[in-house]
Amino acid sequence: MAFRSEFPDVPLVELPLHEAVLGGASRFGEAPALIDGVTGESLSYAQLADAVERVAAGLAAAGVAAGDVVALHSPNSIAYPVAVYAVSRAGAVLTTVSSLATPGELADQLRDSRAQWIITAEVLLPVSLAATADGGPKVREVLLLDLAAGAPGAGHRTLGDLPATTPAPVPAIAPATDLAALPYSSGTTGLPKGVMLTHQSIATNLSQVDAVRPVRPGERMLAVLPYFHIYGLTMLMHRPLRAGGTVIVLPRFDLEQFLTVIQQYQVEGLLVAPPVVLALAKHPMVDRFDLSSLRYVLSAAAPLDAELAAVAAARLKLPAIQQGYGMTELSPASHVDLLDDPNRAPGGVGKLIAGTELRVISTDGLETDAGVGVSGEILIRGPQVMKGYLGRPTDTSAMIDADGWLHTGDIGYQDENGYLHVIDRVKELIKYKGYQVAPAELEALLLTHPQIVDAAVVGVTDAEGTERPKAFVVRAAGSSLTETEVIAYVADRVAPYKKVRFVDFLSAVPKSASGKILRRELRGR
Repeated sequence: MAFRSEFPDVPLVELPLHEAVLGGASRFGEAPALIDGVTGESLSYAQLADAVERVAAGLAAAGVAAGDVVALHSPNSIAYPVAVYAVSRAGAVLTTVSSLATPGELADQLRDSRAQWIITAEVLLPVSLAATADGGPKVREVLLLDLAAGAPGAGHRTLGDLPATTPAPVPAIAPATDLAALPYSSGTTGLPKGVMLTHQSIATNLSQVDAVRPVRPGERMLAVLPYFHIYGLTMLMHRPLRAGGTVIVLPRFDLEQFLTVIQQYQVEGLLVAPPVVLALAKHPMVDRFDLSSLRYVLSAAAPLDAELAAVAAARLKLPAIQQGYGMTELSPASHVDLLDDPNRAPGGVGKLIAGTELRVISTDGLETDAGVGVSGEILIRGPQVMKGYLGRPTDTSAMIDADGWLHTGDIGYQDENGYLHVIDRVKELIKYKGYQVAPAELEALLLTHPQIVDAAVVGVTDAEGTERPKAFVVRAAGSSLTETEVIAYVADRVAPYKKVRFVDFLSAVPKSASGKILRRELRGR
């Protein structure tokens, strides 16, 4: 049984990405497109479009050709979108690199993606130089992400230094088959892989989401999620700029700065990950700021406990903390909450967006379809599904079956109102004596303890091969909470097979930039 979106299909968007996003920029003229939340510097839509054309011409003059891979390695900035759309305008492929990447990790991505160019922030230049030093992958040039000419940079040209004769040459781009982006999967359950996303898959996904949840011209959104991650790149860059929104950009999450910017710029929309919702729900600093401009907060990228969401919503005086669901391999969205739905399901991650199908199949190896309210692995089909993993046909075949269904590896169910509920990851399920234990369920329970500010759960295997849940807990400041107390708190609230058997206390739970718990770093501790 396949579930299909209740919303009408949208036509495929057969445009290069830069045209799909900025093709209507002239309509918005001098309206602010991007504002630096730290310095106040801004770019209007007219300035953004002009900068993209100039940088694209400069990249072409420097030798960037259609099909070349350009690595963009930088924290968020108002220059970041200029580089993104200039690369697309030049016909090249963008591979975004985590601003937290080590030289070794950058080198691995450069090598795997076959990137020939690096655009980086000056503060990260030493990482690029170390990654491409003797024995590392060779690139044609390292450019600095600065729109001004003559900026300092140890002899490296800025984007503003590039000689440009506009208009830039017009490359031949086939949106349905040519790659626009090559982000790398998070690697939380395996090695990072290059996800091949075409111009059409990304542009159509924007249209699919907008058909359900449009952005208003002038809507003020805060981009603190990293642009190098597909969630931030698509939902906090492409979507608002496509619609004439105003994006206030922050380079990283600092709670006080984050709250200050919301108050100062009267931010209307927040797209965040669960750790930010946790801070909004529990941190005492929140009460010092006027956040009444917020119309919505949407969380995605990792499971969000319904009780925690309710606490945050009540504190912010919002009807609910909304959710969305997707993954890099889906360009990235397949589900999203409606802006206003009185029948919204607590704990649900949204409804199928336009033009998208869902199957829920059993995990017993038979892959039988589950009905409404029955859990199984989540499969998605639609025009937003990736082209595949770069250079990994076996991994691609394991992920996308012959009928085009992408196997997400997530466990969940669809309720009677069409909302998807995600329970956990297939690979993260703990199997205790034949029972399946979902780490996310235990983590949500642990977060209800007043002395616990964050938690993660993994399975640890004893000498007999039995896997048992182990909790990693971050105590509130001044708390003397003990292992025995944590174990008892959980045991009083779950079935016996779900009990936490071991507890370690940490200063912080390791997480990816998108907010996903890095369980691989916890296993074996």
